Amino acid sequence: MSERTLILLRHAKSDWSGDAADIDRPLADRGLRQAPDAGRWLAANIGSINLAVVSPATRATSTWKLVAAELNVPPQTRIDDRLYAASGDELLTVVRELPDAVETAILVGHNPGMEDLALLLTGESTRMTTSALAVITVSGSWPTTAPHASVLQAWGRPPQSGRPAVGSATTHPQRGQQDQNDRGHREDAVGGHGG
Repeated sequence: MSERTLILLRHAKSDWSGDAADIDRPLADRGLRQAPDAGRWLAANIGSINLAVVSPATRATSTWKLVAAELNVPPQTRIDDRLYAASGDELLTVVRELPDAVETAILVGHNPGMEDLALLLTGESTRMTTSALAVITVSGSWPTTAPHASVLQAWGRPPQSGRPAVGSATTHPQRGQQDQNDRGHREDAVGGHGG
């Protein structure tokens, strides 16, 4: 049975100060600093990524551009409207439709869908703060991806350098410093559906 790698990335911290529609909110200064850290962690700890599927929200596409700029070989990128305000079940549908040739894919989206998908796939609860990653091993093909049949390999904000690579027995990215804005802040909602 083959194994595939699914990476979940929540967008970086967005800017709530303007009057932009939710889908058009840009990244905050902190988000502009967070996203490259996620990219550097992926470059150091994950082999090649074959496909990125990204929410059309400005904060998600901007996050992905900054992350991809840190990768040795950025993958093909596909914007998928279904990732915006998606539930865990809706995201699972996207995963099941990934091309068979893709061995490693990354979804760039929002909460609560990202946390819900990680829980649905692995049975483990993960707190996906802004710029958090979850690295999940999926057994078998994408279309057969089933609830509670995958393994959470690593999660949290990108770790500091010197941490073991994904696949080693002790991998768990550090969750990082969480400030008050990450706890109960309205960033956890996309138009009332998830950030």
